[in-house]
Amino acid sequence: MNRKAGILAAVYVAVLAINIDVTIVNVALPSIARELGAGTRGLQWVVDGYNLAFTALVLAFGSLSDRYGRRPALIVGLLGFAATSVLGALVDSTGALITARFGMGAFAAMIFPATLSIISNAFPDRKQRAAALGGWGAVVGVGVASGPVTGGLLLEHFYWGSIFLALAPMALVAAGLAFWLVPESRDRSVPALDVRGLLVSVAMLGTLVYTVIEAPDRGWSSAVTLAGFATSAVLVAAFVLVERAAEHPMLDVRLFTDRRFSAASGAVTANFFALAGFIFLITQYFQVVRGFGPLSTGSRILPVALSIAVASVLGGILAPRIGTKVVVVTGLAFFGTAMAWIALSAEVDTPYWTVIVPQMVLMGLGMGMVSTPATESIMLVLPPARAGVGSAVNDATRELGSTLGVAVVGSVFSSVFGSRLLDSAFAATGQADRASDSVPVAVAIAGHDPALLHAVQDSFLSGLTTGCLVVAGLCFAAALAGLFALPGRRFQARAADGTAGAAPEPVSVG
Repeated sequence: MNRKAGILAAVYVAVLAINIDVTIVNVALPSIARELGAGTRGLQWVVDGYNLAFTALVLAFGSLSDRYGRRPALIVGLLGFAATSVLGALVDSTGALITARFGMGAFAAMIFPATLSIISNAFPDRKQRAAALGGWGAVVGVGVASGPVTGGLLLEHFYWGSIFLALAPMALVAAGLAFWLVPESRDRSVPALDVRGLLVSVAMLGTLVYTVIEAPDRGWSSAVTLAGFATSAVLVAAFVLVERAAEHPMLDVRLFTDRRFSAASGAVTANFFALAGFIFLITQYFQVVRGFGPLSTGSRILPVALSIAVASVLGGILAPRIGTKVVVVTGLAFFGTAMAWIALSAEVDTPYWTVIVPQMVLMGLGMGMVSTPATESIMLVLPPARAGVGSAVNDATRELGSTLGVAVVGSVFSSVFGSRLLDSAFAATGQADRASDSVPVAVAIAGHDPALLHAVQDSFLSGLTTGCLVVAGLCFAAALAGLFALPGRRFQARAADGTAGAAPEPVSVG
């Protein structure tokens, strides 16, 4: 096997396993709710436990992998990911599953920075690197969007825990390929870990996500919720101050004064916010409102996976030719249009082939057009010696978007769903409060009663519509910002010494 092809094989298999895990759990949410008694907030934590751990730790692991070696970080991360996946399949409570998901996310945070930095160091030529990143983006997209169909296939024949068991062999294969084929690369000059920055960032992200997820139950205007948002804001300010004062910060926040870097990071965040929020809702729409099984549900999301794969490669090809700005802004506009279309057309019997499939294709094309060019823009701002930190920032923005997408869209949905259900025919059953906490519970209570079943469906569609409008608004806002901030055709890569023609001097990254 050609050495570079072998490197890509190892990286792509690792990326596939990690990204399937991002969404494979979504198709199993109704099963998990029934078997483990999880409510909507519990299901959000099952999804976001993974995302939150990843987001909180990926910057630290990016720096550590640069200093101590990308290859060992990749191998250790894959082995740990396999072990925690097996543990997640064997638990018997929602709390234990959430804990296992945090473990999976922590090891995924070790893997992801290594994959991008390995590609950046193995492919110094921009065209080759763009092609490799295009493949990386395609695998990311296929993994994220094909998770539901993979999970559906497993749930059709096995119990809910099989979705985690199936990930372990993939991780082990990737670890074997990495051991044999991936060369070692490291930068001993990278400073020691910024522990203070890590602790503040974990507190900041944890407080924000916890506040958003718990807000529907406590009330968005309650004292506890407002205090949580205020604390999050204070911690954001503290993180900026700590990082600016640190001699070798985990994240040099001055990077975000470079509009190319900050705009590309914002585009990635918005992109994955939108995808995660959509997947969280659409899998439940197909199973709860339309009554499809897990496999049928997963299969119906395939148009997203296929269009993401195509557009990721296309975006990598087009960006160097017509400019990152044109490609990314167009992609965000596509995604926003698809979500607005869904909000306007969502019904119990919305036609699949003539309406839902075109919506998914438009959405997938939009996501693919954003992912690869924005990722390359982030990586080009930094020299190759700091590729691990650049890739970690890219991964952090992806996972931050996914985490907030599930937290915000899920909480908005939960608030609207619960409010509508309490004002429906359920009010006379005496079980409205219990039903409003969980869609599967509401369906079980409704049984075959037409009035109650209609109330569940109507409440669900109201929450779905509101959630999609939130996502559409974010995508359009990000597209507008990208028009002013994203780089055009003349964007040049940084040289090894950090220079790039007339580009400003690079800021240091710890």
